[in-house]
Amino acid sequence: MQAPRTLLLTTIGLLLGALSGLADERAAEEGAAAPGSAQQRAFYNEQVLPILEQHCFKCHGGRASKGGLRLTSQENIRRGGDTGPAVSHDDPADSLLLRAINYEDYEMPPSGKLPAAQIAILARWVRSRLAGAPRQATDPEPDEEHGPPPVNETTRQFWSFQPVERPAVPTPQREAWVRNPIDAFIVKRLETNHLSPAPPADKTALLRRATYDLTGLPPTPAEVAAFLADDSPAAFERVVDRLLESPHYGERWARHWLDLVRYAETNSYERDGAKPFVWRYRDYVIRSFNEDKPYDQFVREQLAGDELPEATSDAIIATGYYRLGIWQDEPVDPVQEVFEDIDDLVRTTGEVFLGLTVGCARCHDHKLDPVPQRDYYRLAAFFRNVRRYGVRGADSVAASSLVEIGTPEQRQRHAEQVARYEAELQSANGRIEPIEARVEADLKGVENDEWKHAKRRPEFVKKRIGSLITQQEFDDYAKSLEHRAELRRNKPPGLEQALCVKEHGRTSPPTHVLVRGNAHAQGEEVAPGFPSVLSPPAPDIRRPAEGIGSTGRRRALAEWIASAENPLTARVMVNRLWHYHFGRGLVRSTSDLGFQGTPPTHPELLDWLASELVAGEWKIKRMHKLMMLSNTYQMSSQANAAALEKDPLNQLFWRFDMRRLSAEEIRDSLLAVNGSLSLDRMFGPSFYPIMPPEVLAGQSRPGAGWGKSSAEERARRSIYIHVKRSLAVPMIASFDGPESDASCPVRFNTTQPTQALGMLNSRFVMEQAAVFADYLQQQAGDDLTAQITVALRRVTQREPTQEEIRRGVTLVQTMQKAHDVSAPQALQYFCLTALNLNEFVYLD
Repeated sequence: MQAPRTLLLTTIGLLLGALSGLADERAAEEGAAAPGSAQQRAFYNEQVLPILEQHCFKCHGGRASKGGLRLTSQENIRRGGDTGPAVSHDDPADSLLLRAINYEDYEMPPSGKLPAAQIAILARWVRSRLAGAPRQATDPEPDEEHGPPPVNETTRQFWSFQPVERPAVPTPQREAWVRNPIDAFIVKRLETNHLSPAPPADKTALLRRATYDLTGLPPTPAEVAAFLADDSPAAFERVVDRLLESPHYGERWARHWLDLVRYAETNSYERDGAKPFVWRYRDYVIRSFNEDKPYDQFVREQLAGDELPEATSDAIIATGYYRLGIWQDEPVDPVQEVFEDIDDLVRTTGEVFLGLTVGCARCHDHKLDPVPQRDYYRLAAFFRNVRRYGVRGADSVAASSLVEIGTPEQRQRHAEQVARYEAELQSANGRIEPIEARVEADLKGVENDEWKHAKRRPEFVKKRIGSLITQQEFDDYAKSLEHRAELRRNKPPGLEQALCVKEHGRTSPPTHVLVRGNAHAQGEEVAPGFPSVLSPPAPDIRRPAEGIGSTGRRRALAEWIASAENPLTARVMVNRLWHYHFGRGLVRSTSDLGFQGTPPTHPELLDWLASELVAGEWKIKRMHKLMMLSNTYQMSSQANAAALEKDPLNQLFWRFDMRRLSAEEIRDSLLAVNGSLSLDRMFGPSFYPIMPPEVLAGQSRPGAGWGKSSAEERARRSIYIHVKRSLAVPMIASFDGPESDASCPVRFNTTQPTQALGMLNSRFVMEQAAVFADYLQQQAGDDLTAQITVALRRVTQREPTQEEIRRGVTLVQTMQKAHDVSAPQALQYFCLTALNLNEFVYLD
């Protein structure tokens, strides 16, 4: 009998213990009944607080208050942050804090989900209505200095947010050195810092500099000779004018713009499919620079060309800007992906046109600039109605992003061709259908099934010659069939197509602030608007004319950006022009003129240039000429010890910085000096360079999406190379070509082994050296000295010295005699050496 009695006592003891535990837990959960008891404080301090300190207080404790939330007191927790109270007073079990730590609405902590035991402790604490935690906020207020910069009168006074005002041109002591106002600003700063400008560059160096800057190509021997022979004061001005009128100017400066707008011809991701007709956008940019299109018009066309009163074909093509980014055709979350696309447009537009990193305000207020999260979504609202590039297949892309283009005359001619075609087709059918109707009525048995196949019908018709139809009727029928087949094979060609922007219609869906950028966590609804720190006007949104299926929002944005009153647009553009001419901008961070951007080295000069751009009707060629005719541009790169010690980075522009040619300039120069560059093949679809098999093997499907172009096509300029995001051309990649997934405002020059290896050993460069050797043979015959002279003249764009010629001759002869290399092969190796000279790839 002992065992049952012992078991009963044990059971009763366990039950009493459990009831006691439940009573303790209930007491803890009913904190309101016994606030601040010693037991509750012990539970908080010993179990809850260590979890908060380890996982939460880094972002939500003390001075830290990400999202406005601090977890250091009951008062702070109930007040909550940007998303509302963290704990519900009425229903603690349904609190935002609990949903976050359970990774339901949010995922907190972001470093990883808490263990189940810790989640249980926090859940018990929340259900107890935060019992044991300090009631009042005892921690210090957030340090304003470390929070996001607010929009107020102080931040609005930042230099780049102020209206552009034309400063007075200074009067330096070295007045004789001043050729135009640019020089006055530059030399005045040099004098203030007790520095002197470098002497002028020699004529050959200056010609190379200008020719590459404006066309991306080396000067020809004839151009060098003509400039050296012209001793007039206006000689260099004539060179600049000639280069600005060259069609190759547009090719060079279009490449700069394509870097900025993340131009590529494929969509990225695993399939990386081609973007149809995207090359028309590239050609539009080239033509725009060649035509000296005003920059404000250039801006309007790209952002809202389809909404302009006169939407020309060029303006429609310009909106291909919206289709240049990456496209995910199999999104895991289709709703979220819509806002990924919009974010790409907000970031790119903000950085390229305004020089502001507004994209950093997508998930929270900008941490460095006075751009609230709300302002980000007000900008996003301008793009909210833009259709995605496509849904999945080519048909969806065509529906969302392709449009037929043509002048009114072209459209009229096309309509007439279609009308003639349809009339002829109807006439042919009018002769065919009556015969077939008579025969169909006479069909018997299985003939009825066979008649469904159009190709079988002539034999059934022929069988009825003499009984139902005459021979003449059959002959006419057969000729009509042949004529109809010919018509169907030769339909009128459609109008040309272009990649463009399209919207969902004339009414936009609402735009909400998305909590932490999450498309499924909508906050406040916002209307389209501009960054509030710029004190902008309200958007002037005008509904487009009937027949245009868009809201007019993008035009309102374009008009504001392209306005002379916008404090950023002109500053950003002239700073980019300076950057591309002088190697760096007056503001080095050319796409960030905000708080964390580099301050301008010459703020007055920057504003003078910005005002000059606007005063000159936004014409770009005029600004090129202004900069290039300055003595500042025409200085040599010669150093002096005093200046190097005081200003080693040349911040004050006391000399001209040397630069290496860009990847495209190197490739184009290889083809130019050996006489094979095809300069007359401008515009049109891109070409495919020969890609090494080893590179193609890196694709998931080797060779997919990479075509074959003829030798003539491959001799075109590099701007016409097919830009496939997942398959970079080795030479372009090695010499720091742009990454095309995002805007590329600056190409940083690296020095790495693959550059030297590629220039010495790649198939492409070896082929160009062989072509160069053939060219020398044609130009100089078998005279080795003449061959070396021509080669060095072509490569350096100057007259070689006798010593240089002698060394070249010696190299070729040594290879022949000491290494048993044939004369043609030795000449090719010399050409390879010449193409690797520093003087070939660097500008002085």
